[in-house]
Amino acid sequence: MKFEVSSSLKISPEDVDGLLTMKGVNRELSPLIRMTAPSEWSSKPIFEWPTGKVLFSSWILLFGILPTDRHTFFFQSIDRQRGFAESSSSLTNKLWQHRRDINRNGASCQITDTVEFQCRLPVLAYVLAPVYRFIFKHRHRVLRSYFGDSAS
Repeated sequence: MKFEVSSSLKISPEDVDGLLTMKGVNRELSPLIRMTAPSEWSSKPIFEWPTGKVLFSSWILLFGILPTDRHTFFFQSIDRQRGFAESSSSLTNKLWQHRRDINRNGASCQITDTVEFQCRLPVLAYVLAPVYRFIFKHRHRVLRSYFGDSAS
């Protein structure tokens, strides 16, 4: 299954950098979810992470407390200016592809998250697809609350 969520934000280049950190990810996900990360990765901007290898596994914590999945990070590409392409897996999903495209235009930018996933139990995809869409729409609402502008 595949979906896309996009927002146009009034955001400075420095603030865009803040989106590419585990702190930024968890700010977008809060209060619904929190993702864990070893300290060596949580303190390092995502654009400094290596590509082409498994980095670490992260607990997906519902409301920051209840473990619901274990996500293993693998980045295909990371570009500080343009975003990233992640191709990971989890206990629930044999494939999790998340691409965040950042298209800058002066004092604003278009952030587009494209997610494609394949559940290990295919029927589960029909249950999880609306949940994942809701979470990514929530992430973009959080982004717009911080940086203004509109959803696409």
